[in-house]
This record gives sequence, structure tokens and C-alpha cells, in this order.
Amino acid sequence: MTRKIIPLSVAAAALTLGACSTAIEAVRGPELAPIGYPAALVPTSQAYLPSPEEQAARRNAQNHVVENTMAASANSLWRTGARTFFGDQRARRVGDILTVAISIDDRAQTSNSTQRARSNDTSGGVSNFFGLENSLGKAFPGGFDPSNMVGLQGQSNAAGSGSVSRSEKVDLTVAAVVTDVLSNGNLVIQGRQEVRTNREVRELTVAGIVRPEDISSANIINHTQIAEARISYGGRGDISRMQATPAAQSLVERFSPF
Repeated sequence: MTRKIIPLSVAAAALTLGACSTAIEAVRGPELAPIGYPAALVPTSQAYLPSPEEQAARRNAQNHVVENTMAASANSLWRTGARTFFGDQRARRVGDILTVAISIDDRAQTSNSTQRARSNDTSGGVSNFFGLENSLGKAFPGGFDPSNMVGLQGQSNAAGSGSVSRSEKVDLTVAAVVTDVLSNGNLVIQGRQEVRTNREVRELTVAGIVRPEDISSANIINHTQIAEARISYGGRGDISRMQATPAAQSLVERFSPF
């Protein structure tokens, strides 16, 4: 009995906190999300388990780089760890920042029409039926015809049409952070941007996988070069809440069988 009460109490507390936060947001307006690294956007972690050979090769490569750096620092005119000296400043390590240029101008139009009709008519008679055809004639005087004893008739019609017309245009830029480097050198990036104007917050999130060679010399990459791209542009606040369908109406429209 105690085990059943604990989950119910936790659920009730969660609902109370959710209602409280909603009420506070309705009075004060939406608050900006706290800054985090990496930002909690969409599930972007890639399931990857390197083999022992790859782990050993990676350790050897790191040791080799450290040894070469230490050997070259003794006679170098440039100090170790400098940000630039004709070096490549494009993002390539975890924590580096790059700019994502989002320019979406998509149009799609689809129109379909389907029409179907079918009718059938089947009849059959019985000339002899154990001698009972005469008895049936007496039971149904004037209304029984053995030659037309069975009759089936059916008809079905179906017609449907549908059309889709969509136009989307988004032209934005956002800074993203490299959160992981895959074994083949590709970078996992994700970024989030929030702007609050009065009582409305505009949110822009982007996440995906990019190739280092696709990043331009200005440290910019286009959204069309992001694999597994997840781009979200929306808002929250008074205006968004008024435009949204009420929860009860959404449930009725979603689960109504009619």
C-alpha cells in the first residue's frame, strides 16, 4: 500500500509544481532558460563505442603530438598554445564555437484524387429441394418462386481527394558549440538562442553532425551541410499561448472517432 502511495504523491507534487510554474509564467511572462553546456536540446548523443585498436591508436597519436610539440617549442619563435599564427581557426575540438547559417526557402505542393465504385448482383434458384419446394409454395402463396430462391445485391462507392500546399521561409544565424568529435573526425554540434521581447520569447535551436571540411574559412557552415539536422524555431509567451488550441479541444480532436 505504501509503494502505491509514493508514486501518487510524486505525481501530485509534479502536477502542483507544473501548475504553479504555469501560473507564474502567466503573471510575469516567460523566463529565459538557464545557460548550460552542452545545452539540453534534442537527443544528439551518438551511440559510439571505439574498438581497443582505435583507442590504442588514438592514445599513440596524442602522445606523438605532445612529443612533437615539446620538441618544437624549444626552438620555436611562437609560444605553445597560441591562438593563431597562420593557423586554422575553424572549429574542430569539443567546446569550439562555429556559426550556423540557416536559410530555408521551401515550397511543396501535392494534389491527389481517388474515386472508386463497384456494384454486384447475384441470383440463384432451386428446382428441387427434397420435395419441399411445394410445401414452401403453400406457406408463401403467391410469393414464392423456386427459380429465384436466392438473391444477393450490393453496391459500394468511395471518393476522396486531398491537397497539400506548403511554403516555409527562414533566414537566421545562430552560434553552435561542438559537443563531441566522432571517430571519423565529424563534429556533433548543437546551439540554442533565446530572445525575449516584452512577454514573448523567441527560441531557435539547431543540432546535427557536420564535416570539418565543410566549415568555411570564416568558421561558418550552412544548414544544408548538417547531417541529421534538427532545427526548431518557435516561441513561448502570451501570443503563442493565445494562438494555441486549448488542451481539452486538442484531446477531443485527436481521439474523437467521428
